[in-house]
Amino acid sequence: MKLTFCGAAGTTTGSQHLLEVNGTKILLDCGLYQGRRHDAFEINKHFPYFDPKTIDAVVLSHAHIDHSGNLPNLTRSGFEGNIYATFATRDLCQIMLADSARIQMYDVQWLNKKKKKAGEPLVEPLYNEMDAERCMRQFVNVGYDRPLLIAPGVTLRFVDAGHILGSAQVVLDVEDVADGKKKRFVFSGDVGRGKNDILRDPQPVEDVDFVLMESTYGGREHELGTQADEKIAVILRRALERKGKVIIPAFAVERTQQVLYVLHQLFEEGAIPDVPVYVDSPLAVNATEIFRLHPECFNKEIYNFLFEKRDPFGFEGLTLVRSVTNSKALNRSQEQAIIISASGMCEAGRILHHLKNEIDNPKNTILFVGYCAQQTLGWKIREGHKKVKILGGEYDVKARIEIMDSFSGHADHSELLDYYHKMTGPKSRTWLVHGEEDRSVALQEALRKEHHGNVDIGVLGESVEF
Repeated sequence: MKLTFCGAAGTTTGSQHLLEVNGTKILLDCGLYQGRRHDAFEINKHFPYFDPKTIDAVVLSHAHIDHSGNLPNLTRSGFEGNIYATFATRDLCQIMLADSARIQMYDVQWLNKKKKKAGEPLVEPLYNEMDAERCMRQFVNVGYDRPLLIAPGVTLRFVDAGHILGSAQVVLDVEDVADGKKKRFVFSGDVGRGKNDILRDPQPVEDVDFVLMESTYGGREHELGTQADEKIAVILRRALERKGKVIIPAFAVERTQQVLYVLHQLFEEGAIPDVPVYVDSPLAVNATEIFRLHPECFNKEIYNFLFEKRDPFGFEGLTLVRSVTNSKALNRSQEQAIIISASGMCEAGRILHHLKNEIDNPKNTILFVGYCAQQTLGWKIREGHKKVKILGGEYDVKARIEIMDSFSGHADHSELLDYYHKMTGPKSRTWLVHGEEDRSVALQEALRKEHHGNVDIGVLGESVEF
């Protein structure tokens, strides 16, 4: 068996890992690298570590764009095999890849304006909406814990990862023809925290020989537990007392729905004042509809809530904003409100317009409820930059900045260790990916103290045989 690190090695975005076994090439995830626009475009455009035409199958851990977003480019470049995913992941990709295509078109238009002025050759988007639609035809849906033979001697099983709707650990049971041995390889995907407001806990996998594991929060603990309703209630009460708006940059999938559920509970309990709540993101609106279709992913409380009260993600005073006209009207409005908008890292989408209009007003509050990769606009605001560039202009950051990592969908350091220890078997070799270098090193050091097997950090472009 051979593993090549093709992305998300030394960074948290662009998840791509190539596993070669029994003469078959299986690509684990095919995500977009996210960062500075020009750098990201060049990185995502090509597949330097493999030829897409030679890939036999793709196994997708979940729908987040840094794990799925380059699939249309892969299929456009000649990949003709199956893309294996859970049912919920497939449904989310249906809307998320089309949305990604629209963002690609927008980014290219912005980039080409600069190139035209500089007399440089113009560029094309990585893919368009038609490419995204054609890509969806290659999806094969697989339910949790349903073994499926996907290649000679390779059986796939998805196990709940508890990260977002449909997220899965990839379990590959291999009969290796090279040495005649049976081996179990696990790719963690992104690991959830457990005790999530909506989702089930990550499920432990037994008898594991080899582990490919994320390390996003290695060496770092979240400030609060996953159920921290009182903390967000305090933040919101304090923010609304200043008579300003509360702007919540949130990923359209999972964070938005989790925030809606918590707000629903707080309003019912009278824990926060009644103010209008807006979800200003067509993708988030569509994703919320998909959530209602997949009770198989819910924890027991939400599962019961769904059938008793019908809608965990809707309440009086909530407005779902789809049209551009209504979004512009919301930007002009001076009323107090809680506005949830994508993207969570503030790199694209309608959140940019809300930040542009509101970030220089000290009455307002910007509440971050999820991870932001380095150098993204969200990261700069979280890190305390006094001035930021938004949509071509520079703005003073005067709004109050609040951060609640309890909403993070990623397990923190202790939770990653707990996840790893619950996984039984020899785990003779472990490779850490999907983390900034210092995070991966911190988790590596902690695992080496408690585990006898090899624990290494994946290096971009390198291959390991085992």
